[in-house]
Amino acid sequence: MSDKDTFFSGKTTIRCKGRLIDLSQPRVMGILNITPDSFYDGGRYTTEGAITGKVDKMISEGADFIDIGACSTRPGADEVSTEEEIKRLDTALKIIRKKYADAILSVDTFRPEVVLFAVREYGVDMINDITAGGNDEKMFETISRLGIPYIMMHMQGTPRTMQNNPHYDDVVNDLLKFFSEKVKKATLAGIADIIVDPGFGFGKTIEHNYALLGRLGDFKKILELPVMAGLSRKSMIYKHLGVTPEEAHNGTTVLNTIALMNGASILRVHDVKEAREAIRLTDTIKLHHH
Repeated sequence: MSDKDTFFSGKTTIRCKGRLIDLSQPRVMGILNITPDSFYDGGRYTTEGAITGKVDKMISEGADFIDIGACSTRPGADEVSTEEEIKRLDTALKIIRKKYADAILSVDTFRPEVVLFAVREYGVDMINDITAGGNDEKMFETISRLGIPYIMMHMQGTPRTMQNNPHYDDVVNDLLKFFSEKVKKATLAGIADIIVDPGFGFGKTIEHNYALLGRLGDFKKILELPVMAGLSRKSMIYKHLGVTPEEAHNGTTVLNTIALMNGASILRVHDVKEAREAIRLTDTIKLHHH
C-alpha cells in the first residue's frame, strides 16, 4: 500500500469476471440510457447503430464500466413495467454482448427479476440499484447468490415524488446512518463487494447536493467502502448555472474534479473522455500532495 492510501483503510477492490479491479485508482462508468425519456439523452439510443456507436465511443475513450438503464429515474418519471424493462434490456444487451464479450457491464435496476435475467442471460457483471434494496427485500439475497458487486444509492422518496420537498435533519449524517444500516444488512446477506452512491439529485435540494459533495470523503472514510459519484449534467449544475443539460458539460467536469479530490472511486458520466482527463490531472496533484 503506497503512502497515498494510508488515510483510507477500507476496501478498495471489487471482483468482476473473476478478476480484481482496484478502485484506489478512480474509474469511469459510462452511461447508456436505453429509455425513451431520460432527462438528457432519452430516446437517443434505441437502435442497434446508435447503441453500438455510443458503446464504441465510451470504450475507446476509456470507460471501465458501462451502466445500462432501461427504466428512466429522472425526477417525475413514471414507472416502467418489469416486462418492458426486461424487453428493452434484452434488445440492448444482445447487441452489446455480441460485440463486446469482455466489457464490464452494469445494469441500473431495482428489481431482482431483472437482475436475474441480466446476469443469467448476458453475464452482466454488476448491479446499480437506486433504491439500495429498498424496493424489494429479495434484492440483497439475489445479488449475494449471484456473487456480483452491488452499487447501492440513496434516494428519498420515489423518482416521481423525490423532488417535491426533500428534508433532512443533517443530510450527511442522515445518509451515513442510512448506509451503515444498509451495508450491515447487505453484508449479513452475503454481499462481498459494495459501492455506495449518495444519489445526487435523488430527493435532495441544491444545498443538500453541495453539502454531500463537499463531504464525500466522509462516506469513504466512515463506511470504509468505495464511493461512486453521479453528477453528470444534473440539475444541481445546470439549474444552478441557469443553463440547459446540453450546456452543463463544463460544470460537470468542475464537480467531477471536486468529487475526485474528495475521494470518489467511480465517476458515473455521459462524457467519458472528459472524466478520464479529470482523473489523469487530479491523480497528478494527489501524487505530489502525499
